[in-house]
Amino acid sequence: MEKQEIIKTINAFLIDEFELDEAKLTPEANLRDDLEIESLDFVDIVVVIEKEFGFKVKGEEMVNVRNLGDLYNYIIEKVNQKE
Repeated sequence: MEKQEIIKTINAFLIDEFELDEAKLTPEANLRDDLEIESLDFVDIVVVIEKEFGFKVKGEEMVNVRNLGDLYNYIIEKVNQKE
């Protein structure tokens, strides 16, 4: 799966689910501070990641995911390990 396809899928979900402005969805955007994604919202994000990309998300792996770029890179890394 291509990086742009992963980014497009995640961004579409964030726009749809959290009604975020597409202009705010930059790799530097902090998930909590800039995008106002709270702890319970991460559950929804994990469900979508597991469904869309076909791998199980482990909580300890998500500890270092602070901004959108971290999230993209995490998913890209896991998808590439699967292939």
